[in-house]
Amino acid sequence: MAKNYFDLTGQVAVVTGCSTGLGVQMAKALANQGAQIVVLARRQNLIEEVAAEITKEYGVETLPVSCDITDTEKVKAAVKTVMEHFGRIDILVNNAGTGAVAPAEDITDEQFENEMNIDLFGTFKMAREVAKAAMIPAGYGRIINIASMYGLVGNKIAPASPYHAAKGGVVNLTRALACEWGGKGITVNSICPGYFYTPLTVDTLKSDFFIQYANTMIPLARYGEEGELDSAVIFLASPASSYVNGVIMPVDGGYTSL
Repeated sequence: MAKNYFDLTGQVAVVTGCSTGLGVQMAKALANQGAQIVVLARRQNLIEEVAAEITKEYGVETLPVSCDITDTEKVKAAVKTVMEHFGRIDILVNNAGTGAVAPAEDITDEQFENEMNIDLFGTFKMAREVAKAAMIPAGYGRIINIASMYGLVGNKIAPASPYHAAKGGVVNLTRALACEWGGKGITVNSICPGYFYTPLTVDTLKSDFFIQYANTMIPLARYGEEGELDSAVIFLASPASSYVNGVIMPVDGGYTSL
């Protein structure tokens, strides 16, 4: 009998930063495998649109939940809402993030703090609350932290020291949580995307100087395309990855191999 190794039917996946861009793409990938989706982001109008679109396209139940992941009480309230509605959270994709681009000598304290609060501390707050409320009691969970290839290396084209620092923190936070929670049936892994078009990156990536840089620095000589993160997130979210824990997976066209 044929076996679908990546079947997520009946599971509940929370995807943060799910109002635009890569978050929506990954939510759709999980929905395509049968997961019920919690569309979590700050802007209520956008998450309602995304939730309706996913339900219509994939026929799975979706729940839009507005939440600022930097606010601990709002994170707790959001997780409570999900648990009251579905009674479980099997998958958490920590995708919400931002990016301050400026020379390090010009970065303000506020910019650095904001980056840490969203990309690193927000990731931890979501993981902490979901693990405590849902995954540890169930003895099962898949946490996927979306870091960046910039969490693994520096760069000479777009100065972004707060982003590098925060995403580097996400990388090692992933390892720490993997060690702490592995014995509780929870795997914690990280995906490190390379250059993909998002609302935050599109203007930069379309510039002539950046295209020339990408052709030189990326072994595949191109940016990532829509859908090329899907297989990574589906694998790490599925029961098929049961012995994969604490892994940092670049999806970057080979950028970090240079």
